[in-house]
Amino acid sequence: MIRHVRRVCFVGLLSLIVVLPALAQDAGATFKSKCAMCHAPDGSGNSPAGKAMNVPDLKSEAVQKLSDAELTDVITKGKNKMPAYKDKLTAAEIKGLVGYVRGLAKK
Repeated sequence: MIRHVRRVCFVGLLSLIVVLPALAQDAGATFKSKCAMCHAPDGSGNSPAGKAMNVPDLKSEAVQKLSDAELTDVITKGKNKMPAYKDKLTAAEIKGLVGYVRGLAKK
């Protein structure tokens, strides 16, 4: 029984090691195709469109202090001039973007 549990845990961990980098790459690709035009590739908002619309720096303390639920809500429903992505992205893609935005602060 214990061997079976260990084997299941090992397979689960191995799956995470394989799947998580793929999810991060997918989130990066989604960010590049849907968000970078305004938020810039580095999330700074330092793009022509971002400057024109005064978009926030996604690495800033103001954005990073938002909860995951709040970031999800902004991406899903939109805010100010930002469009809603509820009909354009899946829940998994939106969750991936939240994680990606969190990672921008570490770069």
